[in-house]
Amino acid sequence: MAKLANLTVTSDDESKFSSQFEETLKTIDLINKLDTSTVIPTFQVTGLTNIIRPDVIDAARIIPKDEVLAQAHQVYQDFIVVPRVFDE
Repeated sequence: MAKLANLTVTSDDESKFSSQFEETLKTIDLINKLDTSTVIPTFQVTGLTNIIRPDVIDAARIIPKDEVLAQAHQVYQDFIVVPRVFDE
């Protein structure tokens, strides 16, 4: 698992994590053996609901493309150029 997660793990840590992982699997096995046939499935327990608004375009808030591009520091083919977020 450490290899899949791209983690560097010492041999001491490896034995420690191995036993902890075994315990985790045993606990999951116990949970899987529980009879949940009479339990009603839940997906949301707080009673909250999503509050949404209609998807309406407010023409008064639209800024013309030319005005937006004129304010940008750098533009390339009608796109605003921003500094990259990820390094390669």
